Amino acid sequence: MARKSRKPKSARKAAAAPRGPVHWLAGAIRRARRLLGRALLVALLVAVAWVGLYRFVPPPGGIYMLQEWRRTGSIERDWVPMSRIAPVMARSVIAAEDANFCLHWGFDMAEIRRVIDTGGTRGASTLSQQTAKNVFLWHGRTWVRKALESVFTLKMEALWPKRRILEVYLNVAEFDDGVFGVEAAARHYFNTTAADLTPTQAARLAVVLPSPKTRDAANPTQFLRNRTAAVMDGAATIARDGRADCIGG
Repeated sequence: MARKSRKPKSARKAAAAPRGPVHWLAGAIRRARRLLGRALLVALLVAVAWVGLYRFVPPPGGIYMLQEWRRTGSIERDWVPMSRIAPVMARSVIAAEDANFCLHWGFDMAEIRRVIDTGGTRGASTLSQQTAKNVFLWHGRTWVRKALESVFTLKMEALWPKRRILEVYLNVAEFDDGVFGVEAAARHYFNTTAADLTPTQAARLAVVLPSPKTRDAANPTQFLRNRTAAVMDGAATIARDGRADCIGG
């Protein structure tokens, strides 16, 4: 008696598999997950390459700088390497904005806890976070922007030395309406260069950073004069105690 031929197991499974809407939806979800995973991987690789490029190439600017150029029609900015920035300027910015810059990995957890414990409303953004925002992102207080800022901050800390982070920050920070970077700021306020800034001039530039559109380094209020004196003391202190060692100053 002849035996009936049997279908391969794969064919039997395919024939037995359900083909209804549920099966179609499950397949669509699997495909969407694969596409999303690939898209995230590509985005990650692009971001790493982008951050890595700016380790060696001066960033052309940022979204905010472009917005200001479109608003005013022109901006002042001249890129200068750290070797052409007075060391006291670098120390003054650290003293004014992020005293533990050389000690943290992009996020000052001690400062964040202090702000939370005291119920303060002032932000605790580090120079690394501010650089990530100014170079790669836009200004704003949305959770999406803060999340992306954290990602770029970690990539910068991993791929750039601290000296490079501060160099980029000093060249993209706004010091007055439409005045970006320490070289343009030195010329704008004091008719000098970033390399020739005095300790007082450097401290005055540092204290306008939190509010560059309302503070004037050339004609400071009494509050800014007092703040300038405090920053000068802080810059001298971090030079003595080693908190500026990561920038060679």
